[in-house]
Amino acid sequence: MRWLRLGALLLVVGFLLGTAVWLRPFGSPTAFEMDDYFLKNAQVEAGANNVVTSVVFDYRGFDTLGEATVLLCAVVGVAFILRRVKP
Repeated sequence: MRWLRLGALLLVVGFLLGTAVWLRPFGSPTAFEMDDYFLKNAQVEAGANNVVTSVVFDYRGFDTLGEATVLLCAVVGVAFILRRVKP
């Protein structure tokens, strides 16, 4: 059983290291046409001075709503599991 745990640990560490090697360097996107679009049109289309805010809440609003829903479900699930039940 000990060798199985060690093998699983080595497999996970190897996978993580291999993934880190294959990642694209930070700050060098392959396509940046959308970046220019958002920078030029964020204030006009969304009415927000902050480009990050306009992307998160206006362009990706449903995605952000979905993420918030998943987070809420996770918190409720953990609270349900860890609640104290009176005998």
